[in-house]
Amino acid sequence: MAQSVLEQLTDLVKVLALVIYYWLVAIVKSVLPASIQGKDVSKETVLITGAGSGIGRLMAERFAKLGCRLVLWDVNETGNDETASLCRSSGVTVKTYTINLCSREDVYRVAAKVKEDVGQVDILVNNAGIVTGKKFLDCPDNMVQKTMEVNVMAHFWTVKAFLPEMIKRNHGHVVNIASSAGLIGVNGLADYCASKFAAVGFDESLRFELQSMGRTGIHTTVVCPFFISTGMFEGAKTRFPLILPVLKPDYVADKIVDAVLCNQTMLCLPRILYVFFALKGIIPAEPGFHLSAYFGAHNLMDEFKGRQKQE
Repeated sequence: MAQSVLEQLTDLVKVLALVIYYWLVAIVKSVLPASIQGKDVSKETVLITGAGSGIGRLMAERFAKLGCRLVLWDVNETGNDETASLCRSSGVTVKTYTINLCSREDVYRVAAKVKEDVGQVDILVNNAGIVTGKKFLDCPDNMVQKTMEVNVMAHFWTVKAFLPEMIKRNHGHVVNIASSAGLIGVNGLADYCASKFAAVGFDESLRFELQSMGRTGIHTTVVCPFFISTGMFEGAKTRFPLILPVLKPDYVADKIVDAVLCNQTMLCLPRILYVFFALKGIIPAEPGFHLSAYFGAHNLMDEFKGRQKQE
């Protein structure tokens, strides 16, 4: 039976009230420090992909200091073992696994081993990523495929492996490390942008699915940072470093862990990116092109070198 006009108005008023309420809650949360509103994750099991270096290593160290058990995945066994050694100094249990994230079969195999060795995973951090930094037509097909496999397809397989247990317990957190290039296209990063746009869409859709299922105890966080000085984007430049600075790894790791503790759904770094993303939705394509060119988005990768050896 069709709703009456009164019922439709009542529903509209309820929705508007909820929107206003949660908007106000979001504003309050944005100014409260994690030390006040953060949840207790001590004794929880955290799995981090790409833990052998960079942001993955820094996040592992921070979760270790919070008293978490750690499961570290990386293709680089030596780097992964180094991360584990640093984390064990905090007195926590650490298990390491060497894995090829390009292989769905390997992801499922190692995930089964984790469940056998450690048990359930409470916080899953999909951090591993690669970048080619080549113009689209100059990028070899195998590197396009590898970029998609590591930067987004691996997210699908890890979440499929560990989410069912989270759903059973209505408890867990999935973190998907994307990029500011997952919300705004960048010249010279077609494959990378495509993979990160996919990671952002995957996270949002997954969150909506969980909410519609009533699994409010499971949270997701998507992270969209500008360039980070880990070496991954060595040579990439920013035209206005005061507005769009190349980010310090320690700062980014701190903010990501704080976002997890506060169940923040999206983290953009630096904060000015929220303004740029909002403008993208209201500015027509042609003026948007010239504005992004002014801010240097078309030349960010002109002097890109990247890591001499991909990890």
